Amino acid sequence: MTGGRMTGSGTRLSRAQRLDWLRLIRTENVGPRTFRVLVNQFGGAAAALDALPHLARRGGRLVPPRIPSIDEAGQELDTLERLGGRLVLLGDAAYPPALRVLDDAPPVLSVRGLDAVLTAPKVAIVGARNASAAGRTLAARFARDLAAAGFVVVSGLARGIDTAAHEASLTGGTIGVFAGGLARPYPAENIPLIEQVAASGAVVSEMPLAWEARARDFPRRNRLVSGMALGVLVVEAAERSGSLITARLAAEQGREVFAIPGSPLDPRAGGTNRLLKSGATLVTGAEDVIEALRPLLERPLPDDGEGRVEAPAPPREGGAGPDDSVRARILELLSPVPTSLDDLVRLAGASAAEVQVVLLELELAGRLERQRGGLVALI
Repeated sequence: MTGGRMTGSGTRLSRAQRLDWLRLIRTENVGPRTFRVLVNQFGGAAAALDALPHLARRGGRLVPPRIPSIDEAGQELDTLERLGGRLVLLGDAAYPPALRVLDDAPPVLSVRGLDAVLTAPKVAIVGARNASAAGRTLAARFARDLAAAGFVVVSGLARGIDTAAHEASLTGGTIGVFAGGLARPYPAENIPLIEQVAASGAVVSEMPLAWEARARDFPRRNRLVSGMALGVLVVEAAERSGSLITARLAAEQGREVFAIPGSPLDPRAGGTNRLLKSGATLVTGAEDVIEALRPLLERPLPDDGEGRVEAPAPPREGGAGPDDSVRARILELLSPVPTSLDDLVRLAGASAAEVQVVLLELELAGRLERQRGGLVALI
């Protein structure tokens, strides 16, 4: 796409543009979906940053959202580089291909490690933190065999199954995904493993460097674990387990979901057995996973045509936005019940651009949430 929209051209952004991307994604109330809409609406991150205060005021916010300064963004980038890391942006060649096509793909990743593992085909292995000896042995066996077959193993660096999978795939390539920032490794007992993963594979985070992970950040992390991969293998998981969240996210993302059956007497197998009842693929060896994923390696990943990185073109003007009558009709249609953009356009008798502007205003004012599938809802 042209006109400064996000494009898949692979154009290398300047340091100033990269800092603008970092400032925009670190701005209050700007998430991955909003970032993408803003960049496409205004032609680039710099123009979007200029438009933010006005948009937030129109959405009903009295105090503008906090935008990190150029110095703050530069400091984060410099600190990341001192840690031996770098930023990988959505349009960069090193950005994980399977993750790139998601509508909530992080526009900016902080990375320590090798480009080759980021772009290789991947399988995620997840499971219980309090894993049994048998579960850890199985996770290690699958990880070694998948790595030997050319797959990079992705997991979340947690205790138990995650640790076993990472340790077994160090020589073949593994990626650890942080729930917090790269400067806040967790859990502390896995810091030596984290350093090994960074040296021979990669560690990745979408969060600010010093961000300390909270409970709600782990499901967010899990969508990256599944989103990078072609398929997710659940080794052991109880009925109420974060691994089941990862499996659900994988299914929503169109990924293959695999599970190893377990004894009905072991509560750590309750979740995996339920996944199998719900349609997950039963596997007993890595060859089952490899056979299921082989056809996916032979066809390109879909892309949505919207593109991914700023083109070197003048930004579009944001304009004054819709008039008050159009804005009122759109506001009347919104509620806490998720609604699609198409329905808002049709029922409000407005253009898609007008609806997007109103949604941006509300979101930047903290009054609206974007959800999967292009749905929006009032908070």
